[in-house]
Amino acid sequence: MAQVSSKDGLLAMIRNGETMSLRQQLLLTAQLSMPAIMAQLSSIVMQYIDASMVGSLGANEAASIGLVSTTLWLFGGISGAFCTGFSVQVAHLIGAKKNVEARNIVRQSMTACLVFGLFLSLFGIGISSYLPVWLGGNEEIIMSSSTYFLIFSSCLPFLIFNILASGMIRCSGNMRIPSLLNILMCVLDVIFNFLLIFPTRSVTVCDYAFTVHGAGLGVTGAALGTAIAVVIVCMFMMHYLVFRSRELKLTLDSGSFIPTKECLHKAVKISLPMGIQQFVMSSAHILTTVIVAPLGNVSIAANSLAITAESLCYMPGYGIADAATTLVGQSLGAGRRYLARHFAYISVFLGMALMGCMGVLMFIASEGMMSMMTNVQTVIDLGSSVLRIEAFAEPFFAAAIVTYGVFVGAGDTKTPCWMNIMSMWGVRLTLAWLLVNVFGIGLMGMWIAMATELCFRGTIFLLRMWRGGWIKNNI
Repeated sequence: MAQVSSKDGLLAMIRNGETMSLRQQLLLTAQLSMPAIMAQLSSIVMQYIDASMVGSLGANEAASIGLVSTTLWLFGGISGAFCTGFSVQVAHLIGAKKNVEARNIVRQSMTACLVFGLFLSLFGIGISSYLPVWLGGNEEIIMSSSTYFLIFSSCLPFLIFNILASGMIRCSGNMRIPSLLNILMCVLDVIFNFLLIFPTRSVTVCDYAFTVHGAGLGVTGAALGTAIAVVIVCMFMMHYLVFRSRELKLTLDSGSFIPTKECLHKAVKISLPMGIQQFVMSSAHILTTVIVAPLGNVSIAANSLAITAESLCYMPGYGIADAATTLVGQSLGAGRRYLARHFAYISVFLGMALMGCMGVLMFIASEGMMSMMTNVQTVIDLGSSVLRIEAFAEPFFAAAIVTYGVFVGAGDTKTPCWMNIMSMWGVRLTLAWLLVNVFGIGLMGMWIAMATELCFRGTIFLLRMWRGGWIKNNI
């Protein structure tokens, strides 16, 4: 009898309780991980191009986005946490072959996300004019930073529905469609930014000169380009979820869009610790911006661009974490704890190996990576120096990222929440404050603290995964 090797066939083996060989487990992990990794990498390419477009305008323009970037992560992280509370329920129900109940969760989540998205958007719009001042930005970048954050906040409801639909489709076992649509969003973002950031100009290619029309909006154009791309892809993502998804399309049956007490209770149980974690962790990232801001615009720009450069290494880890969430969630939904543990180990090993290799490449090519995003030599030199420090922490960062995806798939988010918070505030921020303000090491001190904390966090997450308590706490 031929061994099953297709993704759908292997996922069916999980749901049907069939024995899977190690080869099949490895194959399924790779099949789900690769599309997610490619989507994450395309996102990084988009960020590189965005950063290079804005960075080419000067250090002030790069700093104006870098100043509010950590707050953008906060809003995006809270949005993702809110949506995960529903998508993990869907993964468990599909694993248990309860597709009708899974579709009901989809309907209820849409109403909840609409209300939450509108609230978060209005809140962001309300604080947009004050945020750059609170973060200690210089006078020359406050206005552009405020405008960038205002536009981002305005498109938050579309971003949340994009996150929701993408998560639901992935948890059904379909990584390809969300990945392709996220790649499309990256392409659209680059196109719109190219047209909106720069003014009308003459471009020469192979001795042929032609005019490229542009709006010349600078930082505002970067925000508008991203917002338009998010709105367009949100429409495609929701259309696929509602009308095309084999397991989750809502046209298969009818149901209520009013969230039930049970659905909300489970969502809160998963999302609340994640939301608290995102708030506290992102607040810590914002505090690092406050620590870096007095060092000057060169340090702000170098810090922001170096983070973008580093994301080339760690975003593949998030792709594997997405696959781990799906595999662990469906395995536990099918009542197969032993298989869930196997998928956890395979995913974490794959993530650490891949990000370890990426860390080596980052160490070697750090100066070239920074040069792609800015032509300011002082920013390049400082950014490449901190990247070489961070390269050593990448395998442990992978361990923290992927094990967290494993825990989320199990619906176990409370203990990891406190582990993340303790690591960030107890290790990174404390050490960063000492190295920057007491020992006067500057931005290098911030990144030494970051690398140290990531090694610590990865270690404690690996220990928790090995001990196995997470597998007993699933919803």
